[in-house]
Amino acid sequence: MPALICGSLAFDTITTFPGRFAQQILPEQVHILNVSFLVPTLRREFGGCAGNIAYTLHALGGAPVVMAALGNDGGDYLARLAGWRVDTSLVRVEPEMYTAQAIIITDTENNQITAFHPGAMQNAHEMQVPARSDLKIGIIAPDGRDAMWQHASQMAELGIPFIFDPGQQLPQFDGAELRRFVEMARWVAVNDYEGQMLCERTGQTLESLSRSHLDGVVVTRGAEGCDLWVQGQRQHLPGVPATAVVDPTGCGDAFRAALLFGLERGWPLTRCIALGNRVGALKIACRGGQNHAVGAEVLQGL
Repeated sequence: MPALICGSLAFDTITTFPGRFAQQILPEQVHILNVSFLVPTLRREFGGCAGNIAYTLHALGGAPVVMAALGNDGGDYLARLAGWRVDTSLVRVEPEMYTAQAIIITDTENNQITAFHPGAMQNAHEMQVPARSDLKIGIIAPDGRDAMWQHASQMAELGIPFIFDPGQQLPQFDGAELRRFVEMARWVAVNDYEGQMLCERTGQTLESLSRSHLDGVVVTRGAEGCDLWVQGQRQHLPGVPATAVVDPTGCGDAFRAALLFGLERGWPLTRCIALGNRVGALKIACRGGQNHAVGAEVLQGL
């Protein structure tokens, strides 16, 4: 059963500064800030929430359908998706724009400075969710603001149950808009920080959110695991120890791919989350959001 993934496709340019930003940025001179960082290492990764989710969902044996926008530099990304035999019929290419890009500098204390160019993602709202009988589940992942709103509304109108995963775009919406997203969704997936912000903006608690029509509210807590809220009751599912902690980029996306995989198959949420904790541990041991290997053993014993 194909899963519709509405979200971003992006390139991540990741560099490392072998020093401390605090040694280069003088607080008393920030009004005339002019700094340069020598970054001897650089790598470019395929990223974006839709791409990362599709990668892990495909690796698990799912059938992702990606709905996202690429720019005129996105040919390699489109070929990469096609190489996985992912359905890219809903990927829009903007010939006059670049693909969304994040440029990240990390210092030796894991502080980060990030510049994000939304590029083609700004026009993702110009695509419309199609009325396809094979699309039985979906996810609204971080994307352009208008795209998230319109695609959620379109899925709701078409009767496609979806996970609402606001991620880093959550601050772009006010309380009324977030309440409407929740009303349209079947499940909500957030990390602990996002969960707190969602509650503050909607004027609700995780308990009260879960007592609504939702089938579940999933709150990830990194290495500690995950909390599942269903009809006012919280259940904690412990995390899975990672063999190494290398790069957290894309861990949340890998987890959400596992949710989609399990929900496609009618699994209970506890089983979906157990798989999500496993693939999250695999992902954090690898650099980038789309380089971790997912073998058949990840499904054993679930």
